[in-house]
Amino acid sequence: MSAQPYIDAFAGRAGEPDWLARSRERGIGRFAAQGFPSRRSESWRYLDLRALEERPRLPGAEETQLPQMRLPKGVWLGPIARAIGERPELVRRALGDETGLVALNAAFFAGGYVLDVEPGVAVDETIEIVHPASGSGSLHTRSIISQGAGSRVRLVETYRGTGAYWRNDVVDANLGDGAVLERIVLIEEAAEAAHIGAVRAELGARAEFGAFALLLGGKTVRHEISVAMAGEGARCRIDGAFVVGGDDEANIVTDIDHRAPGGETRELVKGVAAGRGHGAFQGTIRVREGAQRTDAQQTSRNLIIGRRAAIDTKPELEILADDVKCAHGASVGDLDETALFYLRTRGIPEDEARRLLVEGFVREAVERVANLGAREMLLGRLAAKLGAL
Repeated sequence: MSAQPYIDAFAGRAGEPDWLARSRERGIGRFAAQGFPSRRSESWRYLDLRALEERPRLPGAEETQLPQMRLPKGVWLGPIARAIGERPELVRRALGDETGLVALNAAFFAGGYVLDVEPGVAVDETIEIVHPASGSGSLHTRSIISQGAGSRVRLVETYRGTGAYWRNDVVDANLGDGAVLERIVLIEEAAEAAHIGAVRAELGARAEFGAFALLLGGKTVRHEISVAMAGEGARCRIDGAFVVGGDDEANIVTDIDHRAPGGETRELVKGVAAGRGHGAFQGTIRVREGAQRTDAQQTSRNLIIGRRAAIDTKPELEILADDVKCAHGASVGDLDETALFYLRTRGIPEDEARRLLVEGFVREAVERVANLGAREMLLGRLAAKLGAL
């Protein structure tokens, strides 16, 4: 795929430090060498990015709406543009030798946030962040979460907008020993928008990472999450769901890398495709040599409610240790006709009965969100989406 229009749009930003200018130049150089990912790449085989080549969406204005709330001592939250001056080493450490669309993000990023939490600090109140978008260009947002040992945070982030934009979003999270992060994401982009998101997390010993993503809006949506289980006894729970209709596409891609002993992973992803929608789940759990006593479970369950809809699912285990307990499973099916018949015999119209069954199917994933307020918000948005299918 041709990357030239994006390369031609690159220019340095006045007033930025030299280390950042060099990082941006490395990013555009790597993207120029590699270009857009294509379906020839195994991890991108289910997503078509040709629209970004045929109609380039060049960088435009970016914004992230941060909450106006009182945070406890030891917590710094601000736009990444301000963090470059006030937390330069934190930003600098997050920018490495990146590839593909993450490298393009490194070249262009402007929006996003930085959250820096000192050891032992617990943020009891949920931090809610909104990522708006508009127009027909591209937004390259970069966010960084750094948690010291024993800290605790809950984030709820919403991505939404108007127009035919492309959002290229990258989030880096680093959890110190015993830190706990719960991150809940709602992706509800505009009908003609593209959303390509990459989350990269590294967990210290006994750290806990809970991630939930609900994909409800956007023409082309990909949510990728990679977790490095670097410390002994680290735990992660990766849950999510997508609902696609029309001719939309949605992918959830996960890669959990167990590098130390005693780690635990629980993963449940549910998908629904209607109309001519296409959804996909690709998940890899990797257990390295020496990562003994790993306990990992991965489940992908999917529902097709249209003759022309399609869902692909590809869960994988790569195990190089012998003292482990790992399992995975996947299913793709239609609505339960017996349950549908039962509801109709109770006087419920067919369309309403189908909606209730689909909502019940997806709820299993949403109800894994522990926070009541966030869970009710997600269920409300899910009901609205299903009502419009």
